[in-house]
Amino acid sequence: MKMKPLLFAIIVFSLLWITGCSIGQVNTGTDVNAGSEDEFPPTISGAIKIDNTQHEMIAGGYRWEKKQGSKTQVIQTDAAFPYQIAEDFKVIAIEPNQKITIDIEENPQLFVYLWNNNEREIEIELNENQITASASKGRYIYEVFATWPNGEVSYTFVVEVK
Repeated sequence: MKMKPLLFAIIVFSLLWITGCSIGQVNTGTDVNAGSEDEFPPTISGAIKIDNTQHEMIAGGYRWEKKQGSKTQVIQTDAAFPYQIAEDFKVIAIEPNQKITIDIEENPQLFVYLWNNNEREIEIELNENQITASASKGRYIYEVFATWPNGEVSYTFVVEVK
């Protein structure tokens, strides 16, 4: 039995249309934001501890990278400088030479910087995730720069040595 050309064209067109509409609709279970362990970019809070009291740091700019097969997804933000962030940070009063412990999830590599008005002034020595506050009275702005194999985050906190 011969199929009429119009009926054949309608069947072929319908099959192509159904196939074309289903492309990209398949869920493979690898959704970037599926579940908390697959959160991208991850939300990693940072805190400092002074005399067993925890104080949250403010996260600033960050950069995260996620590889899926041959593709790499990168998310990067630009935030205010730590000096600008410090304007809204509740200053933490501390004693001279007091120990400050930095506590950030997933054990990143840490770098701590003291800020002046516009830039990083000096890198502060870190020993077992602790720094020692200045012996001199004054207000101090610190940036904690945390790096992981797939990302980095800048955190800010402010102390006033009494």
